[in-house]
Amino acid sequence: MQFTTENMMTIIIPNTYEVYWNTNPREFIERMQKESNKFWTSSRIGQARSLGLSKEEVITIASIVEEETNNNEEKPLIASVYINRLNKDMALGADPTIKFALGNFSLKRIMLGHINASASSPYNTYRKKGIPPGPICTPSIASIDAVLKGEKTTYLYFCAKADFSGSHSFASTDKEHIENAKR
Repeated sequence: MQFTTENMMTIIIPNTYEVYWNTNPREFIERMQKESNKFWTSSRIGQARSLGLSKEEVITIASIVEEETNNNEEKPLIASVYINRLNKDMALGADPTIKFALGNFSLKRIMLGHINASASSPYNTYRKKGIPPGPICTPSIASIDAVLKGEKTTYLYFCAKADFSGSHSFASTDKEHIENAKR
């Protein structure tokens, strides 16, 4: 694989590694590649293939899932929304990618002005269909596995629940989603 500044982080698998102060950049990258190769078992590679995704695409989607929620139980559902949108040739419409495109990670709510301001970015998943050119963070193993083993749903939408629990309401239709969003 040819690494670019966009996809370089796809080889970083979150874990605890012993790296010495005198490790040079080449040695560090080689170590991360070795760890990535260990992580990507034949089972995980097969799961990615069954979704029609490369390892790098799985990591990129997992990075979006990671930024959407800290709730590991919901990650497979959120992953299913993005996989379903890809399969229907819909834009991913992921708020965390707008934060990344703008370089403003303190945004709490994405507005139309933010989407318009980042319109030319390849990370603007409201304006550009498909998977962004690389991850927006280093996703946890839970997020990676949520993409690989994501639940099979018909969900195309989700929004935060009105109870401020940090959980989400999921919907398969525009109508359901609008009802959830109103709450």
